[in-house]
Amino acid sequence: MPSAFNFSASPFDCLTPDEQRLVQGNVDIAYFPRGATILAPGTQPTHLLVIIKGFVQQFEGSEVVATYGPDDSFDGRGLMAGKVSSRFMAAEEVIAYQLARQAVSDLIAANVTFGALLFSDLSNKLSALAERQSRHELQSLTMARVDEAFVRTAHFVDADLSILEVTRQFHALRTATLLVRDAQAEPPALGIFTLTGLQRAILDGTPLDRLAVRGLASFSLIKVRPGDQIGDALAVMIRHKVHRVVVAEGEHIFGVLEALDLFSFLSNHSYLINIQILDAPDVPSLKAASAQITRLIALLHRSGTHINMIARLVQELNAKLFERAWQLIAPPDLVANSCLFVMGSEGRGEQLLKTDQDNGLVLRDGYQPMVDVAAVCQQFSSALADFGYPPCPGNIMLSNPQWCQSVSGFRQTVRLWWMTATNDSLMALAIFLDAHPVCGDRALLDTVRAAAQEMSADNDALLARFAAAANAFGDGSGNGNGGVWWNRLLHLGDHGKEALDLKKAGLFPLVHGLRSLALAHRISATSTAQRAQALVAIGQLPEKLANDLVDSLHFFMGLKLKIGLQQLETGHAVLTEIQLDQLSSLDRDLLKDTLGIVKQFKALLNQRFHLEAL
Repeated sequence: MPSAFNFSASPFDCLTPDEQRLVQGNVDIAYFPRGATILAPGTQPTHLLVIIKGFVQQFEGSEVVATYGPDDSFDGRGLMAGKVSSRFMAAEEVIAYQLARQAVSDLIAANVTFGALLFSDLSNKLSALAERQSRHELQSLTMARVDEAFVRTAHFVDADLSILEVTRQFHALRTATLLVRDAQAEPPALGIFTLTGLQRAILDGTPLDRLAVRGLASFSLIKVRPGDQIGDALAVMIRHKVHRVVVAEGEHIFGVLEALDLFSFLSNHSYLINIQILDAPDVPSLKAASAQITRLIALLHRSGTHINMIARLVQELNAKLFERAWQLIAPPDLVANSCLFVMGSEGRGEQLLKTDQDNGLVLRDGYQPMVDVAAVCQQFSSALADFGYPPCPGNIMLSNPQWCQSVSGFRQTVRLWWMTATNDSLMALAIFLDAHPVCGDRALLDTVRAAAQEMSADNDALLARFAAAANAFGDGSGNGNGGVWWNRLLHLGDHGKEALDLKKAGLFPLVHGLRSLALAHRISATSTAQRAQALVAIGQLPEKLANDLVDSLHFFMGLKLKIGLQQLETGHAVLTEIQLDQLSSLDRDLLKDTLGIVKQFKALLNQRFHLEAL
């Protein structure tokens, strides 16, 4: 029996040692020459096949619907149904493992995840993976480093300071913990004084202006290191019965970790960043909170949090960050008489790692600002750039006068976008349709957006021009014999080492297609998932396809995030292209499924908007 079976490939990577031995005891090797029919429609399969070498194409009639390469398995659905529904042919010489049907049935009965990954549809596959990841979430969080939690800034006072002065420090610094330096001790000592100590001083009855903090501070500091695990820090607090520990590396003090912050980190990581943003006294203080958002994303991703939840949290935190920055930079009357908004993936709530700025500002008609609005907008754009959000290469930012206008000015611009209907103007319109308010009077933005919706009504020719952008990067299906991206994905031909632009191949046609359908039916929702749901509700999109599109969107976002975090960790710029030869077999399998869903959706768009006539 073969002993080199690849148990690191999906779905076999989820098997226990006993289940792996079951596979090894029931597997054989088969050979198929180029052009051979491996499985024919209507036949009863006896084995699950796992490719060792070569490629297999799956046909529905004369159309290739899937291609399988090394480590891919087929036909799990036919095996369980007892009948093959497609034709599977060797695209070139194929060597494959054959795993007996009874062994596959035993594995499915014993391992739910294996069964889901083997022959379920995309939704069930992703659900099985999410359940598998969630079991490890709390464990992953407790294994996070202490410096990934909210470590409060350390504030120091001299041991000779009176309790009264220390109380003033508590108020001025907005803290409940101070570190006490006693230079007179031998050797010099470092202690800690908290509000609990202040309560003891009050109960003691000694006048607070005569009592030095030295007498009530604790000089037995409990310390943890920045690189210690959160779980270890929690254990230290429990063991010593304390509510805070000092975070230090040798003699260097990093700050103080409070029990409340630690528990908040484990239960709701975004809460602490939100507090940092709301309490920020100036723009530089917001930069630290912005950095924390990226660290939060990495932590939540490692812990197995669903990508949709991460995106929602990031949208809320970024909105708070932009709102606070605008409030600190713009005078109150400008804030009250305008609406700051974000667009693109940020507006749709689908942004994760930081990308180019896409924002604008609508001013109230008749408002006469007392400041140079252009200068204020430039200051805001510069602040975001300092936070790590680079300027937009297309200059779609409120520092560009085209994206900072009055309500009537914006309405006129929207009208021109529709009337000219150039590629650039329609893309500007598409970006604007994703606009989401973050600060000011949102009714100003709603008025402009309503104008964009009104102009699209009953104009099928313009809607078709608008929707045609979904095909801007080709239909992804190649020349009808396997598909360009299928070839790249499976290392066929000469393109095996090429990168795939995930935005062009998957994200953009999916997002813009649903945006086009939403515009055609005057749906005001801005998120892709909400647009899909609204289209299902009015009978304009099959529910199964809508669910698959949303699942595909989240998979693309998750894959982009995983690769983006890897690029950040290695000091590289975050790119939309992915190296196909570096994908795991599971990611490759899911990528095939999701790109297939996009291909199916584009066919629906072509039919709905008659794009073949353009």
